[in-house]
Order: sequence, then structure tokens, then C-alpha cells
Amino acid sequence: MAELHVVGHIVGAEGFPSQNLFCKWGVSAGRSWELLEGLDSGQTQLDLAPEGEPVVWSHPLDLHYACRGLAGWPKIYFQVWMQDIHGRNDICGYGFCHVPTAPGQYELSCPTWIPEGTVGERLAAFFLGGNPRLKFEEVAYMPGDRFRLQTVASGVVTLRLGVICKDFERNHVLFGV
Repeated sequence: MAELHVVGHIVGAEGFPSQNLFCKWGVSAGRSWELLEGLDSGQTQLDLAPEGEPVVWSHPLDLHYACRGLAGWPKIYFQVWMQDIHGRNDICGYGFCHVPTAPGQYELSCPTWIPEGTVGERLAAFFLGGNPRLKFEEVAYMPGDRFRLQTVASGVVTLRLGVICKDFERNHVLFGV
């Protein structure tokens, strides 16, 4: 079978309303993809960055897939959370990016967003905390209903990835001909 290796790390984030952040992440791949080794979800540590500095996670990623076709090429999705001084966690960004399709080294910037919410939800979030959340989190990275959402831009998550493609041609798994 054709194989895909993705090795790298989630570098960190910047541009969020808080400097006290952690990230929940996962990888979504189609039915023709099988994870052979590695973890396809996880969570970074909490980092409190100095004001004006990016948050640093340097969280490792190491994935090894076998595939029968290109449909459902893997994508990495993120939920960025902030923690307040009382230890309460609140969502402050959803985002995703596709794993690059060509072998090589990459630095990716993944923009994130949060649902805008109603006027009442925005007022409650301002005074009480608690940003609006998605009822079904898959909406953040699956095609379809995401494009009907009213959202507000959040910060950016940075990744560094190395991509290795093995035996794609030998197994007749070909990119656009």
C-alpha cells in the first residue's frame, strides 16, 4: 500500500485574546486511510506567554498512514482554549489545515475562528465569560454547514511538518494526471 509519514510539531499560537492557552488537536482522514502508527489526537500543555510574545507549545506530531486512494487526504484540526485566573477553560478558536500533498518541509499558519453568537450570547460572554461553542465540533473541519456560520476571526496556530510519501506510484495511487 501507499504510505504517508507526517512528522513535526505544533509550534504555538499568536493573536488570541489571552496569553494563557492550550490546544486540543486531532487528525481526520477518509475511509481509504488507515493509521498504522502514531496518535491522531491529543492536547498540548498550557503555556502562559509574556505579553506580546507568541504562545509556545512545541507539541510533537508523528503519523504513519497507509492508503488505498487520495480521497479524504488527512487534515489536522485545532481547538484553542484559554484558561482564566480561576482555572476556568473557554474556547477561543477553531481551525484546520490540510497536510501538504507533496513531500518536503513545511511551516503552516492555520487561522482560527469562533462562532459570532447572538447579541445576547455576546453580552453574556463579555460580562460572564463563555464564548459561543459549536454544538457539533466536526462542523469546524468537515465540508458542508461550516460555510453558513457567522464567525469572528481569532488567532493563528503555527505548525512545522515534514511530509514523506512512499510507494504512491508503485501502488497506482496517483495525484492529478
